[in-house]
Amino acid sequence: MLHTAQDLHITINRMRADLGLGPLTLETAISFVGKGAENLVRKSIGVDFSASEVELRFKEALALFEKHYFDVNGEFATAYPGVHEGLQAMRDQGLRMACVTNKPMAFTLPLMEKTGLRDYFEIVYGGDSFEKKKPDPMQLLQVCKDFGLHPSQVVAIGDSINDSQAARAAGCKVLNVPYGYNHGQAIQDVDSDGIVSTLLDAAHLISPT
Repeated sequence: MLHTAQDLHITINRMRADLGLGPLTLETAISFVGKGAENLVRKSIGVDFSASEVELRFKEALALFEKHYFDVNGEFATAYPGVHEGLQAMRDQGLRMACVTNKPMAFTLPLMEKTGLRDYFEIVYGGDSFEKKKPDPMQLLQVCKDFGLHPSQVVAIGDSINDSQAARAAGCKVLNVPYGYNHGQAIQDVDSDGIVSTLLDAAHLISPT
């Protein structure tokens, strides 16, 4: 829903500077996005360190990342075209909506508030809401329970293979949007029930019945 690459790019490079490392390009930073903050930090310092060195430095690096992200989070983030319009259309149809992300809740809620997305969703789950995160289906299965719906009645909309794999594992239908990060891979190669250009297009396809 949100283009957050610039926020994350700035945060990563501030963290790396504190560790005495040079900056990464925006493209490199984007390629590491998608499986939560821990993975992003490991990948970002793994450019310079071996796997064993990454683990030795991980705790310090994560703390630095969180410190800088609290300052930067939402400053440059923007909603993709059609996001607000699509969410409003879904709400107008009476659809119940939940946001499921791998971003920690401490960053997710302020970001959603800053970008005007929070009020569209009854439920928000982050990467630290449960023991596991996407591509594990745990978050989506909990949403199904919260809404009292069978997974087959739920449609997940995502921009990456993590979203599709989580939906498939949960037994939900899944639509993909062509924007987002997806680890540098083409979304057309990801298993889904279809690709929609915007959330407004998705709203036209989804029926509350």
